[in-house]
Amino acid sequence: MPSVIERELVDSNNFAKMAINRTPPGKHLVHDNPHPLKIAIVGAGLGGLCAAIALRRQGHQVELYEQSKSETEIGAAVHLAPNANGILRRWGLLAETFGANNTDGIVERRFTGEIIRDVDLTTPNKMWQHPWQLVHRVALHSKLKETATSKVEPGIPAVIRNASKVVHVDAGAGIVTLEDGTSIVADAVIGADGVYSQTRRFVHGKQTHLFSSGKAAFRFLIQKKNALGNPLTAALVAKDNVLTMWYGADRRVVMYPCNHNETLNLVCIHPDSESHNTQSDAWDKQGSIDQVLKVFGDFDPALKQLISMVDESELKVWRLLDMEKLPSWTRMRLALLGDAAHPFTPHQGQGAGQAIEDAAALGTVLPKGTYPSDIPERLQLYEKIRYRRAHTIQEYSRQAGRDWINGKPQIDMMSYTAYNFGHDEIDNSSNVFKRWLWSQNPNLNWRMPVSFGPTLEPHPGHSQRTFMTASVEFKTSRTYLETLLPIDSFKFKSPATICTASISATTYGNVSWLGGGGYSQCGLYIHGVEYTRKDGSSITGTYLAVMFEDLADSPVSNRDELGMSKLYCQLDITDKPESYCLIASWRGAKFLDFSVEGLVADGPGKENDTVSGEGEGEFGILTYRYIPAVNELGKADAEYACVVPRAEKPKTIVPGVNSMKCSTNATITLDAGDWKTLPTLYHIASGLAGIPIYDIVSAKVEEGLGSAEVAVCQRIE
Repeated sequence: MPSVIERELVDSNNFAKMAINRTPPGKHLVHDNPHPLKIAIVGAGLGGLCAAIALRRQGHQVELYEQSKSETEIGAAVHLAPNANGILRRWGLLAETFGANNTDGIVERRFTGEIIRDVDLTTPNKMWQHPWQLVHRVALHSKLKETATSKVEPGIPAVIRNASKVVHVDAGAGIVTLEDGTSIVADAVIGADGVYSQTRRFVHGKQTHLFSSGKAAFRFLIQKKNALGNPLTAALVAKDNVLTMWYGADRRVVMYPCNHNETLNLVCIHPDSESHNTQSDAWDKQGSIDQVLKVFGDFDPALKQLISMVDESELKVWRLLDMEKLPSWTRMRLALLGDAAHPFTPHQGQGAGQAIEDAAALGTVLPKGTYPSDIPERLQLYEKIRYRRAHTIQEYSRQAGRDWINGKPQIDMMSYTAYNFGHDEIDNSSNVFKRWLWSQNPNLNWRMPVSFGPTLEPHPGHSQRTFMTASVEFKTSRTYLETLLPIDSFKFKSPATICTASISATTYGNVSWLGGGGYSQCGLYIHGVEYTRKDGSSITGTYLAVMFEDLADSPVSNRDELGMSKLYCQLDITDKPESYCLIASWRGAKFLDFSVEGLVADGPGKENDTVSGEGEGEFGILTYRYIPAVNELGKADAEYACVVPRAEKPKTIVPGVNSMKCSTNATITLDAGDWKTLPTLYHIASGLAGIPIYDIVSAKVEEGLGSAEVAVCQRIE
């Protein structure tokens, strides 16, 4: 039997469908509401401001209601790990411009000062697209506030209403009531009001019980120049960009720099009974140096000397609170975000990061043109995207904060690094959202390649060849290219967020079935992709996402019989002794342009043949075959993964290279166009245009006889 909330959600949806401003039937892929959504955000902390930025960038009208008279952030410093920092950077916020410094090393010490391990992170951090930085919380808050309310940023500037305490939220109607009796009607309400959230009870009908984690934390800042000026403490802070931790059995101290290494942020975690020993103690209260030194009396004398340098008036102590997992974060038009949904203990530095990720996902599922009637379902999708990840990291943070046993931690703090850092919520939520949209319409026209989604309109239905192949390999984003992999069985073998891909084009000549003529083809090859079979075994290869061909006859045979993801377009190639240029277009609308300059015989950039699936450890070319059912849109007659195994290519047809010219001077330009200029290819062109190109690895042009035979393509399972 459905719960009260479930019945209300159904009623709300039914009411919304009868509204005048409803979603037009059949428009699942198009968002064309001409009016911006009106969104009320409760709370103007880091999470609320990030939500405001994400939503204003989608063109919505955002107002934030902050109960304090000023929305100045409290606290010291925060981690901007690559997963969160990447979102800020994609919003145009470079943390190093407002005081952030990189995390280049981690030092772990016993409470007495002996070093347990000293890790240089400069090389490991290169595997992430974005830097791991440390920033002063107030500086971050100020920049977010500026960005959310600025008149020069994309979208409508957000408005912050201070001294506006929210006392009631009608989740079905989207009505927010303030303490002074003022009511605000919004299309959506976002509860970003922190661990003591007042909006949380309007999701479940009651206030959720907060409980002590058993720990409290002294938090304060020290000027680094003071520490450097003391012989006893100078060695602790000599290196810039280093996070240092001292571990005791049931307490620890975490120190890291911010403000361009000018300020040291210290968090001293300890049993809360030693600082909050009476029921009347506030959760945040003034601390004293003597109190900290007493709590950490057995710790490194140099550390205690460092603690003594704090300005006592700025020394605060907080009880670290926890909360049981909520069964849901959303109800009709109300959604929770950040600590209101999943409060974090500060043992892993991901609390702010998860709030930033929440905001990114929220902005994704509410794009410009969204209809108000879509909001309850979209907020549920937001929760689906974020629920498991946020709670997984929340639980890991709890485990990371557990007391040591027999002088050893119960968990390796770096064990979840790949899970934490190797995630891009904009790419992830965009991927989930687009696939959810596709699932809403069973009559979409699917055909190969399926990496880029459904097409708009249905479409009908060895000689001694010469060849010339030009290829450019480049570094790009794993998290973005992962959105082009058609099913979950395809994954990248490495968790690194930087990967490689190639654009490769081949022109064939002297083709017998073309009367001695020829044709050209150009494809996107994604390297280092692993396919996992149902039995758990896997193969690694290069995934062919799409192949363009300038001859309409050839794709029909190759696509349907051999499983290649081929499509027709114009390919114009200019080949000169020292350069090569290809332009891919459709009836004059260019969407791909790549060129190579400075080609020399056996020059720089000569690499393994990763394009043909012959890179180190790669089995071959991976493809995905999708054959639509006849006269049944949205259904497949067949879909399965294929591979062109390099080991099974007959030696008589392997291309023979007569000459090779190489270079590292190459450019790739991708243009999405629009539905009018590319009516049959826009879904692919826009997917290609989203690929970031970080660096050119190599480029080469080969010429010879023969052709790469794909008739040996076979099903993987």
